[in-house]
Amino acid sequence: MGINKESDVAANIQIGPTSLGMVRIFIEANGVEIPMDFEPDEAREIADEITAAARLADAMKKK
Repeated sequence: MGINKESDVAANIQIGPTSLGMVRIFIEANGVEIPMDFEPDEAREIADEITAAARLADAMKKK
């Protein structure tokens, strides 16, 4: 599956700090749980990438 292919898979996502000072992105779908821990700087980079992608998606809608 590529980034541009639609999917019918539903997933839940939770994002929050851990007790060890990491940022956890926790994804659950179809009984599979994926916990991903990131250093705060890495989490900020991910947030920046999501924000940039959202801006590009907005621009694509306006065309």
